[in-house]
Amino acid sequence: MSRIGKQPITVPAGIDVTIDGTTVTVKGPKGELTRSFPEIMIIKREGDEIIVERPDDSREAKAYHGLVRTLIANMVEGTSNGFSKKLQLVGVGYRAALKGKDLEMQLGFSHPVLVEAPENITFEVPSQTEIIVSGPSKEQVGQVAANIRKWRKPEPYKGKGIRYEGEFVRRKLGKAAKGD
Repeated sequence: MSRIGKQPITVPAGIDVTIDGTTVTVKGPKGELTRSFPEIMIIKREGDEIIVERPDDSREAKAYHGLVRTLIANMVEGTSNGFSKKLQLVGVGYRAALKGKDLEMQLGFSHPVLVEAPENITFEVPSQTEIIVSGPSKEQVGQVAANIRKWRKPEPYKGKGIRYEGEFVRRKLGKAAKGD
């Protein structure tokens, strides 16, 4: 039995969960999320808890059990509290600013990089070298943050680039320090 899959998901007050077969819709103060799950899983609500069960011990059912439970738990968490990722810009002249809802970054190119905010995603720029990506969908927040980071990945020689908060960039010595 899946240790994660058998745990019930507690639905906090103010969150509306609608289960229509294998389609789950969660509405809360941070937004609304809808997702369809595989037909093999059984999703039901008992009071203020959501329970995910599998009909048999087939390989496919075992594989989906914990995944489906975690995805629904992330939907409930995202619509109640939301998710966020913090990015740091490291490098001379690297800076970010908000332009309406969109993000404009100077990353050493001859032109500014403009990243449009997808639906349900908000950008915050507390300082010129910090970006906070937030929204109700954990998957979408992570993907948008990864797309921003892709513009300038941290490089190992000078450490310049866009990195996640707390990310460790292993530094290398240059050819001058190597010797024979």
